[in-house]
Amino acid sequence: MRLVTWNINSIRLRIDLVRRLTSVMAPDVLCLQEIKVDDPLFPLAACEEMGYPHVAFHGMKGYNGVAVLSKLPIDDVRTPSWCGREDRRHLVARLANGVSVHCLYIPAGGDIPDPETNDKFAHKLDFVRELTDWYASNLRPTDKAILAGDFNIAPLENDVWSHKQMLRVISHTPVEVDLLERFQASVPFVDAVRHFVPHSERLYTWWSYRSADWEKNDRGRRLDHVWVTPCLAPSLRGAMVAREARSWVQPSDHVPVMIDLDL
Repeated sequence: MRLVTWNINSIRLRIDLVRRLTSVMAPDVLCLQEIKVDDPLFPLAACEEMGYPHVAFHGMKGYNGVAVLSKLPIDDVRTPSWCGREDRRHLVARLANGVSVHCLYIPAGGDIPDPETNDKFAHKLDFVRELTDWYASNLRPTDKAILAGDFNIAPLENDVWSHKQMLRVISHTPVEVDLLERFQASVPFVDAVRHFVPHSERLYTWWSYRSADWEKNDRGRRLDHVWVTPCLAPSLRGAMVAREARSWVQPSDHVPVMIDLDL
């Protein structure tokens, strides 16, 4: 089974890029974040035309939203919410093969890395804490589950272009990294991409729109992740970050992340 996760940054604006991705990478399951569309306007017919008859989505106008497109039948769709907000950041769908897919979009957290003065950052930290408690209570290492999405945290030194310069930049601050490590340890999850790519190797999935020449400057961050439960780790066969998608016409600032499993 091939799974791809991608922060699409508006599915209707970039529906042609979704077509391109599905044609080139042919995922069995596609997790999308920041779909930015109300449920009644979700491009369901276009997804079905691409070969995805089973679609679950949880969106809102111009903001957030998550979706799972699948070639396999899905059921038991759930849409958890966190911190008392209905901001459409989490969708869980169980596949016919028994694997549950969790599509997640963690808040970015604003610009000031101080929860006392930045409510957005405080919310992000609380969001991850609630996720950690929920997964520790609701998912076992023997459950077949994949958690994929834009976590908005780059945990490792080589997940950012400059560890030293990024320590005071939201997405790589010590408090965020610590909370993400605790979240990963809650089941515990296996980082499916770093399972194949050594920690010593630089790896990014996001480059800012503000960079005039993102490829030359290469000031990226690995914000997009795929984790699997321990029982699925032996099934992992490969992983890839589709860096070239950042050069597509009118791209997202994130690129797709793919894993292959032999189930």
